Amino acid sequence: MASPITQIKKRQWTPEEIRQQKLYELESLIAEQNQALNKLLAITGDLDDAGVLDAVVAMVKAKEGISEVVMGQATRVPVTNLINNMMGAAAALTAIEPASTEKLASSVVNGLKEAESQNHNGKKLGVLQMVKAFRDPDINRAIKFGLNFLKGMGKGLDR
Repeated sequence: MASPITQIKKRQWTPEEIRQQKLYELESLIAEQNQALNKLLAITGDLDDAGVLDAVVAMVKAKEGISEVVMGQATRVPVTNLINNMMGAAAALTAIEPASTEKLASSVVNGLKEAESQNHNGKKLGVLQMVKAFRDPDINRAIKFGLNFLKGMGKGLDR
């Protein structure tokens, strides 16, 4: 009978063997990804020909100066106001139902088309025509919507 195994020796790789193994893995990866590497090299060659890589290198070298300029511009009052206004507008838009926004936008487009078509007819608007216009269901609906909008806006301004 054979004698039992009492020790397991772990093989220690030398730095040269580790280096050779890594080179072999890299060589295998390059062989597998030949087309992708060729495309990548073509892209970087085109970027270098266009001077883009030189610009990127210059930007990396001047990163501290560029970051100071960017931060200086970003912290200016007009920029911070813009950011705050955009955040407020985004919050307001998320509070509105999309169907309402779509209906209102469509109504505005229709109103602009109607106004443009009637604007150049050369007729003056008289007081009697204005009174008659209040009886028009479309005009009445728009005026009622506008008044309700103003009422809701006034309530919001009171808070």
